[in-house]
Amino acid sequence: MRIIVTGGAGDLGSRVVRELTARGHQAVPVSRRTGVDLTTGDGLDAALSGADAVVHCADDTSRGDTVTVYGTRRLADAAADRGVHLVHISIVGIDDHPMAYYRRKLRAEQGIEAAGGPATVLRATQFHSLAAFFARTLSTGPITVTIGDTAFQPVDTDFVAGRLADLASGARPTAYARATDVAGPDVLTVGELATLLRAHRGASAPRVVRLPAIGGVLRAFAERRNVPFPGDAQTGGPTFAAWLSTQPDRLSGR
Repeated sequence: MRIIVTGGAGDLGSRVVRELTARGHQAVPVSRRTGVDLTTGDGLDAALSGADAVVHCADDTSRGDTVTVYGTRRLADAAADRGVHLVHISIVGIDDHPMAYYRRKLRAEQGIEAAGGPATVLRATQFHSLAAFFARTLSTGPITVTIGDTAFQPVDTDFVAGRLADLASGARPTAYARATDVAGPDVLTVGELATLLRAHRGASAPRVVRLPAIGGVLRAFAERRNVPFPGDAQTGGPTFAAWLSTQPDRLSGR
């Protein structure tokens, strides 16, 4: 199969490309560097010509709606016009979450459905690296702040890439469809994440200070709307601790 991967040079997209290639498919990474611009539609016709599916991993959180919403809808319309199966990565728990980026991801899903073509949306929980970033952000020295009962069910990026490859190379739906959500095997509080991170670099457990959730976004995390209900998601991939064991002593970035 010829499968296009938007954002194919990024962290998730490059893993999807590797997975599809290893399975014997023709995986074609596309981005502005290859002449495909989702903000204008330039290069989309050529990229989708002869494609069996397109896995949409491209995004730019710094540009508001431009890529996340409008670029996704532009891609969805182009794929629908050509009958190309669109596979889109989204986020668990965005239906009732006021975080601005999550609202954009929900609008992107709605745009894909409105386009009317064969499409599959896969929602995933936060990647291990992002959960680690949140825990580091909420930590200063030996103190970690947690907002209410905030927790994460972080998932391995390669596990998600494998599911996207499954969907793109498998049976295509006749219209819009939601695949079963995916999540990692363990639910961890911010304090538990911070404890693992400090132990990884040889430090003692942090002192965890619990603060009340003020505002809609913090309440949503405190109520764990980002964590799927037990049994509602397919779980798999390495645990956070197993992933962390493969990382450098001090993490950086997201």
